[in-house]
Amino acid sequence: MIRKIWYLDSGCSRHVTGDKTKFAKLELKEEGFVTYGDNNKGRILGNGVISNESSFNIKNVLLVEGIKHNLISISQLCDKGFKVMFEPNSCLIYDAHGSIVLIGKRVNNIYLLDLHHASFSIHCLLTKEDDTWLWHRRLCHIHMQHFNRLNRKQLVEGLPKLKFEKDRVCEACQKGKQTKVSFKSKNVVSTERPLEMLHMDLFGPSRTMSLGGNLYALVIVDDFSRYTWTLFLAAKNDTFHAFKRLAKMLENEKSSKIVSIRSDHGGEFQNEKFEHFCEKHGINHNFSAPRTPQQNGVVERKNRSLEELARTMLNENSLPNFFWADAVNTTCCVFDECVFLPSFNV
Repeated sequence: MIRKIWYLDSGCSRHVTGDKTKFAKLELKEEGFVTYGDNNKGRILGNGVISNESSFNIKNVLLVEGIKHNLISISQLCDKGFKVMFEPNSCLIYDAHGSIVLIGKRVNNIYLLDLHHASFSIHCLLTKEDDTWLWHRRLCHIHMQHFNRLNRKQLVEGLPKLKFEKDRVCEACQKGKQTKVSFKSKNVVSTERPLEMLHMDLFGPSRTMSLGGNLYALVIVDDFSRYTWTLFLAAKNDTFHAFKRLAKMLENEKSSKIVSIRSDHGGEFQNEKFEHFCEKHGINHNFSAPRTPQQNGVVERKNRSLEELARTMLNENSLPNFFWADAVNTTCCVFDECVFLPSFNV
């Protein structure tokens, strides 16, 4: 089994690994062989770049067939302008400006490096004008295409005029956004004004109660604008009262009536209170087919987005799962108990 840890090796002339998943960029091409200390040889399958979460890149890393260890060459680091200092318990790697970029730990008589957790322990979260990946982290790991769209339409004040490119792999995004292949999306908006159709769903309960005593979240998405309201609830039977308050507020604010709503057959939606309210206000209540969440895909996809953002922040900061409720609240409750979010999933 290939190890996750990298070995800092002063006797190795090139950076080598046998694991393709370590590369942010990889060019597959045979370049000959490398010779080991026992005169055995390994075939070179490619050459690429590895990186960590703080955007530190190591270039010219060889992919070697059959090698079971990941080796970082001290001599190759020095050739690239880095300064390597060995201490009794650690190995410090400095860049050309004298800043520590990597810290290896001594285990017995070997210096080991966990590349994705080896950056200097003090992180500066000050926003830099030219650091696109810091913006990626600060805005909950949204896709770089969304950054360019926000920039082009000037939807976020203070967002620098940069071209956001995905030039490396974000490990937190890979772990937090894995899903099955989705159904083919419908590229036609079937409504003509806001509040003509509202998609609703309830997710929860969270394994940990939030600081406000809530375990559930009611997510409502407007079909026309894709604006989203997220209401946090202590119990499922609070769903109707939360929707009733929001519906009255929206109709007064927008001077428009709700025409129809769409939900699944959950007991929080299919009940006498909802039926009476819809009949009284002339609202058409559409239900998706049982065990077919794809028919309510707009709000189901929004649930996925909210969960991805929270899960990604947990993965990035190595927090245990019982922080889930706080992460969801951090994602959704930026503006207190009722959040008005523009959709990132057009």
